[in-house]
Amino acid sequence: MSDKKRVIMLGNEAIARGAYEAGVKVSAAYPGTPSTEISEYLVQYKDGLYCEWSPNEKVATEVAVGASLAGTRAMACMKHVGFNVAADPAYSVSYMGVNGGLVIVVADDPGLYSSQNEQDTRMVARAAQLPVLEPSDSSEAKEFMKQAFELSEKFDRPFVFRTTTRLAHSQGIVELEAREEIEDKPYEKDIRRTVMMPANAKQRHVEIEKRNLELAEAANTLPINRVEMKDTKIGVITSGIPYQYVKEALPSASVLKLGMVNPLPKKLIAEFASKVEKLYIIEELDPVIEEQVRSWGIEAAGKELFTVQGEYSANMIRKAILGEALDIAAPAQVPGRPPILCPGCPHRSVYYVVKKLNLHVAGDIGCYTLGAVAPLSVVDTTMCMGSSISTLHGMEKAKGKEYIKNWVAAIGDSTFLHTGVNSLMNMAYNKSTGTVLILDNSTTGMTGHQDHAATGKTLQGEPAYAIDIPALCRAVGVRNVIEVNAFDLERLEAVIKEETARDEVSVIITKTPCVLLSKGKKPLYAAHEDKCKKCGMCMRPGCPAMTKRADGTIRIDDTMCTGCGLCKDLCKFGAIDLVKAGDR
Repeated sequence: MSDKKRVIMLGNEAIARGAYEAGVKVSAAYPGTPSTEISEYLVQYKDGLYCEWSPNEKVATEVAVGASLAGTRAMACMKHVGFNVAADPAYSVSYMGVNGGLVIVVADDPGLYSSQNEQDTRMVARAAQLPVLEPSDSSEAKEFMKQAFELSEKFDRPFVFRTTTRLAHSQGIVELEAREEIEDKPYEKDIRRTVMMPANAKQRHVEIEKRNLELAEAANTLPINRVEMKDTKIGVITSGIPYQYVKEALPSASVLKLGMVNPLPKKLIAEFASKVEKLYIIEELDPVIEEQVRSWGIEAAGKELFTVQGEYSANMIRKAILGEALDIAAPAQVPGRPPILCPGCPHRSVYYVVKKLNLHVAGDIGCYTLGAVAPLSVVDTTMCMGSSISTLHGMEKAKGKEYIKNWVAAIGDSTFLHTGVNSLMNMAYNKSTGTVLILDNSTTGMTGHQDHAATGKTLQGEPAYAIDIPALCRAVGVRNVIEVNAFDLERLEAVIKEETARDEVSVIITKTPCVLLSKGKKPLYAAHEDKCKKCGMCMRPGCPAMTKRADGTIRIDDTMCTGCGLCKDLCKFGAIDLVKAGDR
């Protein structure tokens, strides 16, 4: 029996523990569900470990690359769409190689729980010629992280560590071990290896092809790729979370479980395939394994039976292969619960005014994306981080100054610093017309209130210089920068009217903190039935704390109300009163 401590951990917590035990010294990330908690867990380990929130994933990856080149183990963490932002350094560091071990953790989101697409990180990693490890549970998450750093240094390759929402947010038993004290590797100047100019890159491309062949050969005997031989009538090749579904649905089947999904162990796969009567390849999202296996002339069933969309389940697998479903009771039918802005959210009042003015909104990624849903329904576009401002600019160049006066771009403070500032710079430089709303709620709200470069606090919990967003906007060439309280409806409406009428770029910053950041006692409002005229004005912003009684009068749920006062400001008949003052 092992005397090591065993605990239950979330997948993200286990990933952080694995990095800690592997002796990581530098970790950089940008918050993105489902990867966010990795950094929040990792920063709790204080000894010899530096963690930061970077402005975006490209910067985070470059920070990790720098730490690796200096000779320490380093990692960057992000969600799958963040890997697109990090693609530039990721593709190039693939050629450069590593000094200290380098791991890029990327969390995919099958099922689109919190993302704008379902892209498969394995496809991106293959294109970048980056090896990929993928665990199936929390225990493997910790151990595979340690393996990733060891393999990174052994084969001179940056590694991608792929996880998914289901793994990130499920729990499993993890055995804790001591942190490895890894001696820093000496830095040796080698510009042919680390300066990616064309002549050097050509030579490095040849070198990494050799390294990848070595790694592919080693994959045939790595313990993380393992065969579980049972009944040979059915053989399954799988990896990650789908392995758990396969074991539940097909307990007697033979399984080749892949821990390394790029490069694939060709010899091991061919040998396994030769021992089973019928081979299935079960993988969520794209047929990454399947297409390669079939290209080798190995017959296998895959996506003709299974979808390329969403998450899998044991029931789906059993039905597809055996033609029968597991005896599972049908889940209870519950009403749909669409995402909504929180009671008291400052974005709600901004969107109320925007809708009143009948303006279109080029939207962005964050809490404010929810302005697209009823009853506000004002957001027309949402594509990716920082895209709202560039989209507005493109519309102006396509349709002209007058057309764009019926539009605004909306972006949050964290997203503005992520990639929005570049787009604003482009508007100013290219003499655009358009109004940008920076909805500054003093946090990275959608992912759980992480700090950023304008909040004055680091991931380490230390005070830091807070970027002056208005000054930054002026510095890139915007002459008209106005700050306004999101709940000052009268002034907000006047400012938006004035700025959208301009023939140049302008920025309106609604500097109003997220209501969930407040620790003080909330004000309390009440609605009076006898004064209510049933006009519905207070219901228009869609606050979930506001409901109608059977007779059409308004009721305020004081357990949900945060005391923002928006409803009182909208009521013209004095039917809503402040009955108890708060601390804010």
